[in-house]
Amino acid sequence: MRSDLFATENTAQPATEPGMTLQNAKSIKYAVNGECLARQGSMIAFRGNLQFEVKGQGVGKFLKRALTGEGLPLMTVRGQGEAWFAHEAANCFIIDIDPGDSLTINGRNVLVFDATLSYEIKVVKGAGMVGGGLFNSVFTGHGKLGVMCEGSPIVIPVTPQAPVYVDTDAVVGWSAQLQTSLHRSQSFGSMLRGGSGEAVQLMLQGEGFVIVRPSESQPHQPSAH
Repeated sequence: MRSDLFATENTAQPATEPGMTLQNAKSIKYAVNGECLARQGSMIAFRGNLQFEVKGQGVGKFLKRALTGEGLPLMTVRGQGEAWFAHEAANCFIIDIDPGDSLTINGRNVLVFDATLSYEIKVVKGAGMVGGGLFNSVFTGHGKLGVMCEGSPIVIPVTPQAPVYVDTDAVVGWSAQLQTSLHRSQSFGSMLRGGSGEAVQLMLQGEGFVIVRPSESQPHQPSAH
């Protein structure tokens, strides 16, 4: 049987070492030798002796998720084998987090990560309860974090001289040491008259970077998983 479908770049190769690698631009392969954590419903295939178990949020994290609709619906993957993860053909990226690093990521953009990483769901300082996605996950420790993004991400440097303003529905993540606050770009009167639809942004100040996606969030659709 012959087809371009069977090209080498489309064929899963045996893993040479434990951990995550990019299978292609739309999926991540994780060679599990112990455990990892992944977004619930994101596993698209696996082979080997693996078990998948829904991970509890913990009381504080569960309450934040219930109040905001945000959070990390996680599952633990245990055993020995290989698993592939993806979500709605979003672009996938692997971030190496070193000791001392601290990265804030929107829960909707997390796909899979090493069990050696720690995460905590925190309210974005200065943002209160306004806007969507303002309870984000802060990752620290040492390990790899697999993230996804609708479209090609834009990484914008933030400097003390040049704060960056981002749409709260488009932001993927940012350096956790940045200072955050809400910025209103329209007057209250303009908002009452309809405005531009871009009334409030998240302002990031300090030294670091912010990641945004080239689309705003869509209304939540129930998962088929």
